[in-house]
Amino acid sequence: MWVWKKYIVFILVFGLFVASAQLSRSGGAAADYSYGDRVVVPAPFLVVLMAGDRFLAGDLEVMRLAVTGVDVIGVDTLYLTRAQREVARLHPCHEDNYYLANGLLAWGGAVDDANFVLQAAIDCRMWDGVPGFLYAINKSFFENDIDEAVRALELSAQRWPSNSPALMKLAIMLRVESFADERLALDYLTQQRDASRDSKLRVILDKRVVRLQGLVTLREAQRRYEKDNGALVRLNQLIDAGLLAHLPEDPLNLGYELRDGKIILKKMKIAGMED
Repeated sequence: MWVWKKYIVFILVFGLFVASAQLSRSGGAAADYSYGDRVVVPAPFLVVLMAGDRFLAGDLEVMRLAVTGVDVIGVDTLYLTRAQREVARLHPCHEDNYYLANGLLAWGGAVDDANFVLQAAIDCRMWDGVPGFLYAINKSFFENDIDEAVRALELSAQRWPSNSPALMKLAIMLRVESFADERLALDYLTQQRDASRDSKLRVILDKRVVRLQGLVTLREAQRRYEKDNGALVRLNQLIDAGLLAHLPEDPLNLGYELRDGKIILKKMKIAGMED
């Protein structure tokens, strides 16, 4: 009798999984979880599949994402943005999830999604100062939200005593806006790339380094242009003035834009994910 009960439970769970996948593919209520032929199973279904163990569900989903979200071509950012959010809901304390989300999403154009995962890790990992540090970097560099970045750094300093002096010093630097410098951000990302022991991840991070190097080049050219010609209106003016032979190529094919008088990295725009 017990054997039959197990089979019935298995069939029901498998049916729920198939139903969720079909809804995603057919554009039904769960359509937001599908990008092309890549289906992201919602967190509630994953919990059911793992017999109510959300931590096991989160662990297995992170392992699956590590295998299916990155390949020799690059990062499937559209897929990972939704999938890593689901893992953050299942298992916000998962270290690999927040580390990968920051490296692959934040520096790949999906800043808000990376910050969602990092914020979940900050709330869950009360002993860990790293997610707060990464969150502060994103807030200061991408969003210029100095107050939030300083708050995150001060919290990180409390949780990371061995690096507390350096974190507090960085918070002070932020207060005087000296970290609003793309070259410091480039140094940080280059260190992350060079420290990676995963050759595939190192290649992926290298593309983000090249992208940031392009921003450094553009902003340096902008400073030289505006010294003699006034405010920059179009990026092509840097070429017309002979400061650049051509605009830097972005290996992620997102590019750069001039917004409110400042050259920035273009962000990825995903339907349904904007504020």
